[in-house]
Amino acid sequence: MAGARAVSTPRGRLGGRVVTGLLLIVLATAAVWAGGAVFGALVALAVLLMFAEWAVMHEIERRFRLAGMAVIAAAVMFAYLGVPDRALFVAAGGAVLLGVFARNFDRQRAGWIAAGILYCALPGIALIVLRGLPGGFEITLWTLAIVWATDIFAFFAGRAIGGPKLAPAISPNKTWAGLAGGMAGAALVSYVIAREAGISLALFDYAWIAGLVFAVVAQGGDLFESWMKRAAGVKDSGALLPGHGGVLDRLDGLVPVALLSGLGFAVALR
Repeated sequence: MAGARAVSTPRGRLGGRVVTGLLLIVLATAAVWAGGAVFGALVALAVLLMFAEWAVMHEIERRFRLAGMAVIAAAVMFAYLGVPDRALFVAAGGAVLLGVFARNFDRQRAGWIAAGILYCALPGIALIVLRGLPGGFEITLWTLAIVWATDIFAFFAGRAIGGPKLAPAISPNKTWAGLAGGMAGAALVSYVIAREAGISLALFDYAWIAGLVFAVVAQGGDLFESWMKRAAGVKDSGALLPGHGGVLDRLDGLVPVALLSGLGFAVALR
């Protein structure tokens, strides 16, 4: 998750967090480099795990959980096949249809079913579209690296500096110092990668500005997931990733950043 901790973290847990984080970065980078079916499979696995955790968090019935996963898988498949318009249609249409149908059985959770499909499917579609663009390897890695930098710099700046809380009612351990550190790290990484990879960022004027904006967006995604967990009465979305919690916990900042990056490059390269 993007964000900072103002409290100390046990050394063992911090070590597990660092090791898991590094392994995930290596895995993601290798998949982005490979592209094609390898990257598509990793994205599909990630978004399906996200929806599974979402469904457990909101106590969604198994039949709706499986139906939602089928919709997400179909949407990702269409994106991989190079027809993102159909992918978006499947994701949006499936979310609406399942949400309306579920109202007949569980009115309270019908909205969460539809929202979960969109929350998980749309960033998956965006990442696959980004990887398929000219210079897709550099663009996709740039997008991921900004989120990683936000997470890493925010975490350690918050631990080292502490200070006023960012949103204590939602996530009491995050600080303004963490946000500032995440923004600084994201701006630096964005500028360096864009310059070295030759990425055109006319849409954002300067690469460092894009890093600042994306860092704030990533933090917003983190806070949204923290609010959702608080509303559901859970500490983590899952326990799959040592030191991080669940897949939703790890990818909450990437969700809005992937959408913004995909939309930005789609418009810029039209």
